Amino acid sequence: MIRRFGDAPESGRSYTLRTGAYAILPHGDGLLLTRQDAPGPEVQLPGGGVDPGESPVQALIREVYEETGWRITRARRLGAYRRFTYMPEYDLWAEKLCLIYMAAPVMRYGDPLEPGHTALWMDVAEAMTTLANSGDRDFVARFASHLPVFQKRR
Repeated sequence: MIRRFGDAPESGRSYTLRTGAYAILPHGDGLLLTRQDAPGPEVQLPGGGVDPGESPVQALIREVYEETGWRITRARRLGAYRRFTYMPEYDLWAEKLCLIYMAAPVMRYGDPLEPGHTALWMDVAEAMTTLANSGDRDFVARFASHLPVFQKRR
């Protein structure tokens, strides 16, 4: 069974399944994240929807590059969660199946390609309280529980 985060599905509402791949990207003492300006400003794990004909890892590599300007390697799936939400950019009520990976950011090629996104580095402890999505916060907290350096700072 896949754990659900956020609001329960509304009775009688039809949801479209939307699979996405998202990454925890550690480097040094921080994580590479993205700040999305619209529909409202929020900090997110980089990633997004899997397009038809694309594998989740291919989508992850593409989305991280578009949202941060960074190339990644060694993507390893950590788990998944579901959430039910309205996606105003698509005018869509979605059941999002969020596949969470850990990967290594290896090279910055430039600014994010996707309008309204800004790459940012954030301390792991700050990310656990700043990420907009409770599912993302949960996966970062699980990641942090395995970091000896983070455990010493608590």
